[in-house]
Amino acid sequence: MSSKQHPLSASKSVVNAIANLSNLFNNIFSHKWGRKFVSYFLAGAMISVTMAACTTSSSPSSGNTKKDVELTFVSFAVTKQAHAEIIPKFVEKWQKEQNQTVIFKQSYGASGSQTRAVIDGLEADIVHLALAGDTSKIEKAGLIDKGWEQEFPNESIVSKSVAALVTREGNPKNIKDWSDLEKDGVSLITADPKTSGVARWNFLALWNAAVKKGGSDPKAQESLVKVFKNVPILTKDAREATDAFFKQGQGDALINYENEIILASQKGQKVNYVIPDVNISIDNPIAVVDKNVAKHGTKEVAEAFVKFLYTPEAQTEFAKVGFRPVDQTVAKEKQFVDLYPKVKELATVKDFGSWSEIDKKFFADGGAFDQIQSQIKR
Repeated sequence: MSSKQHPLSASKSVVNAIANLSNLFNNIFSHKWGRKFVSYFLAGAMISVTMAACTTSSSPSSGNTKKDVELTFVSFAVTKQAHAEIIPKFVEKWQKEQNQTVIFKQSYGASGSQTRAVIDGLEADIVHLALAGDTSKIEKAGLIDKGWEQEFPNESIVSKSVAALVTREGNPKNIKDWSDLEKDGVSLITADPKTSGVARWNFLALWNAAVKKGGSDPKAQESLVKVFKNVPILTKDAREATDAFFKQGQGDALINYENEIILASQKGQKVNYVIPDVNISIDNPIAVVDKNVAKHGTKEVAEAFVKFLYTPEAQTEFAKVGFRPVDQTVAKEKQFVDLYPKVKELATVKDFGSWSEIDKKFFADGGAFDQIQSQIKR
């Protein structure tokens, strides 16, 4: 005989069990203490369910996501490629850590033009500009608190470069140094120092080299008159200068950021260039626009983004597209040591004084640049 229970027998067992359970509940409810027991049991069950619901609702997956936050980010033209790689990394990191989506409104253009736009009402939360003098103008307008240079590492310098001399293939005009730009018959492309931060750095690089050669300001000004006589057009910003040289075929030489030239070569453009031994450190600052972040309620996320720009992850992205990294760990990586040759004589802004002194001497109305232009007959 089989040891298995017949299905009909199993059904009878279930029926008997239900009947026994029914009798048990009848006995319980027939006594006062039984009714109390069931009441306590049900109350405890309800508390457990309520606690579970509270715990679930506090988790990110069940509706505790923070409201999206929007940042307005204003920068100078040639940083666009770097930020295109960096910003998504920060957005992903913030989403993961804070469970909040950051939406970036971005604006890129000539540093001087961007500065004026912010002062005139473009409500930037963060500004990454070509030179500290532009950031200081926003400070003087009452939008950035004094002492912004000390808010972040490296005196708030987050990216840097040097000036490069670009020539045509084969270098037919034999341009190797700054003084070669003074020669007759050499056509030079550079941006306008009145609108472009890059062009101001270019001008200071030229002036620094001329002083090192001639030893005096009058001699330097004579040299730069010769150089700017060879400039057929002053473009609005560094990107326009690059396009005029490469896309439109203008000029025998181009002065531009080293990073802009490296980026052009990475995009498939064949580039011939030299980094002059006498050069200038082109330092680009970052700052939170205090008045605007207070108005927008974005201070926390704005400061977090700026701090992220100093991380090895972000500095690597800057370095990949031509900016010399300010993070020394990244700077010592072999790929970047090979890409960025050392400069023998590297001047800094401090060699010229403060940016207010530089603006007054060189770029204000009637300054050295205007004096040079007045001596040039077009």
